Amino acid sequence: MNALFVLALTMAISEAVLIRPLTDMYSGPDENADVVSQALYGTTVAVLEERGEWAKIRTPDDYPGWIPLSAMRRVREGEKPYASGTLVVRVESMFANLYRDPDVTRHKPLLTVAFETKLEVSGEVTGDEERWLEIRLPDGRKAWVQRGDVTFETKPLSVDAAIAVAKRFLGLPYYWGGTSTFGYDCSGFTQMLYRRMGVAIPRDSRPQARWEGFRPVGRPELRPGDLLYFGSSPEKISHTGMYIGGGEFIHATTHERPVVQISRLDEAHWSGLLVACRRLK
Repeated sequence: MNALFVLALTMAISEAVLIRPLTDMYSGPDENADVVSQALYGTTVAVLEERGEWAKIRTPDDYPGWIPLSAMRRVREGEKPYASGTLVVRVESMFANLYRDPDVTRHKPLLTVAFETKLEVSGEVTGDEERWLEIRLPDGRKAWVQRGDVTFETKPLSVDAAIAVAKRFLGLPYYWGGTSTFGYDCSGFTQMLYRRMGVAIPRDSRPQARWEGFRPVGRPELRPGDLLYFGSSPEKISHTGMYIGGGEFIHATTHERPVVQISRLDEAHWSGLLVACRRLK
């Protein structure tokens, strides 16, 4: 195949914004392919290639995957990426319902979005409780979200605060490829925690362990916030979690119960699989 043609295919054709509450990303243009990752509602992605009713995209964390064309809306030339302005809120509850009116009883929610979803604020109702915010959706519709579900705060969290956030999600289901409160996988969970601390780390556990922004630490030197990597060898890492102190770590795992849980490093299962510990430089 002509090298220039290959280059053209791999370059971004355009940009699109995702319009499903959560979009599964597949390894190929087929829903029978495996899920490799996910992207939140309102995320702006690069469109790399199209094939039939499918598009290959790249997310802001540089992760590629295939999604149905129906899951996205093209960004028009000159259009600003969704939720990139100054009047933006982020979902802080586990989930947030978005309504067509500032009322929870009149109609069912238009949609339910996950923790960390960013929304554009277009107006505001300031009643006695200042309960509602008017928002603009990626497709241009208006909707309403309750203030208690969102925050304007963008300040990075401390390690202690990130661990507190992690513990809010205890019992959430494990989901292969998961990156949200609908279900996390192990590296999606640690990536989220570091993102909340203002640090962008790779999506998958093996690239995380090799990331140049980390330095190795020994097990006796562990402190809260360090990341732990497990596998059959340092070259075959398959799992990760965050150390929270006292010999414990929090992680999304399928071991015994497929949920976000706290485990101990001295458990035989985990102690024998620990192959790397990492700390920010």
